[in-house]
Amino acid sequence: MNSIKVRNLDIGAGIPKICVPIVGTDRTAILDAAKRIPGSAADLAEWRADWYEDIFDEQKTGEMLKELRMILGDMPILFTFRTAVEGGEKEIEPARYIELNHQAAASGCVDLVDVELFTGDDAVRTVIDAAHSHGVKVIASNHDFHATPSKEEIIIRFIKMQELGADILKIAVMPQNSRDVLTLLSATEEMTRLYAERPLITMSMGGTGLISRLCGETFGSAVTFGAVGKTSAPGQIRADELAQVLELLHGNR
Repeated sequence: MNSIKVRNLDIGAGIPKICVPIVGTDRTAILDAAKRIPGSAADLAEWRADWYEDIFDEQKTGEMLKELRMILGDMPILFTFRTAVEGGEKEIEPARYIELNHQAAASGCVDLVDVELFTGDDAVRTVIDAAHSHGVKVIASNHDFHATPSKEEIIIRFIKMQELGADILKIAVMPQNSRDVLTLLSATEEMTRLYAERPLITMSMGGTGLISRLCGETFGSAVTFGAVGKTSAPGQIRADELAQVLELLHGNR
């Protein structure tokens, strides 16, 4: 598996990197959340743009991206509009989704964009090509807030993301029991060992899946999500606590 360089961050090498979400419905809440990130244990920040009340106003969104870049300095920024189908806050038409990601990539303020695998092959390729034309990396993602697919299905989805040209491959699932967590970890390990040409991000959500956010270095997940303030998904823990565990595990490998 090859690592990916994003600004000063080598994703896929060493200790899993910690990404923290920025969530808020208005400018004040978003900027307040962002200001808490520098100096924390976070390695990169994800702006969950689907929370923003003015996200479909191109001028306001552009201004928000500029302000986030000023606050976060050289920290990599991931732009994510999570659709309602995959647990996000808003509905969006595919054409608008593509346009929004293209605008973010073209802004010069973000380093990565997230595109959902099940948007459709053509849409995913369009987002990837547009992002790459601006030097922006792409995370292809899939989120299941209801269940955990089989190991074979998880690997199939990863391979599809890779074939479509994404730079980083991400799958998050909801466990119904501890066996589901093992399924996710086993799929992560097998994909990393046999097929992955680029970094993976995997997590089993909720309290049952918490262990998957901690043991990525062992099984092959290159990024884990923590929180500095408000969380964006079930099972996220504080970034500083997360960093302590990751360092402990790394030091005893």
